[in-house]
Amino acid sequence: MQSNTRLGIWLMIATTIVFATQDGISRHLAGEYNVLMVVMIRYWFFALFVIAISRRTAGSVRAAAATKQPVVQTIRAILLITEICVMVAGFTTLGLVESHAIFTCYPLLISALSGPILGETVGWRRWAAVLVGFVGVLIILEPGVTVFSPYALFPLTSALLFALYGLLTRYAARKDRASTSFFWTGVVGAIAITPLGLYFWEPMSGGDWLWMAMLCVTGATGHFLLIKCYEVAEASAVQPFAYFQLVWGAAIGMTVFHEQLRLNVGAGAAVVVAAGLFTLWREQRAKRSVNAAA
Repeated sequence: MQSNTRLGIWLMIATTIVFATQDGISRHLAGEYNVLMVVMIRYWFFALFVIAISRRTAGSVRAAAATKQPVVQTIRAILLITEICVMVAGFTTLGLVESHAIFTCYPLLISALSGPILGETVGWRRWAAVLVGFVGVLIILEPGVTVFSPYALFPLTSALLFALYGLLTRYAARKDRASTSFFWTGVVGAIAITPLGLYFWEPMSGGDWLWMAMLCVTGATGHFLLIKCYEVAEASAVQPFAYFQLVWGAAIGMTVFHEQLRLNVGAGAAVVVAAGLFTLWREQRAKRSVNAAA
């Protein structure tokens, strides 16, 4: 398929809008109902979507599920479902603005952990970017200036879990197809969350069922757009535009939930994003050097 970077960029921006909307709906529902129940229902729909996509891309469910590394795939799926639960809990306690600002450090964590987990070489420039990004997180948290909010551990933990998930996804890609990883992510995640979600089941109002339906639709739509995005453009070319989710998430937090964008949060997020963009640029440059030498 011919690469179309411009279309890929627009698809990535559309993806961030949909995912930010999903985050806003999650914040509303998790403020009224148990987080595990909300995520469970969302994952039921996601699993059905994954099965449908896998059958189309792999030819059958059995072909999509075939893997040489079931343990790795299972751990990946559990990491992601746990990350989602923790992040949604962060939305309800810390808010969308600060949760997204802190969560943006996950590319830096991927860069820092890619050495010990994947055996990749991380040069001093990328380590410097990681340290700068850490400074940005400290600016957001303001340790020593204000009392550290324990709720900030939610997006910090979520960023770490998502980084580990991303690294294991890279590791799994060495032996499994993307459709296989996608299948295990949705199906195993749904199976893992169901017992917990059912335990905390509580009746929902008719209006909130409508919001739940919108949550499921936005989740499937976001993943569909992301798949299409990576089909038409290289990941390295469109990944920097994923930071737009911070912008849309903050906008929803301020306009819908009346959150405030404090100066330190805006400044710290800018530092983290700049460090993350530098890291992505260095990774892209390193790949080009390897390809040129091959």
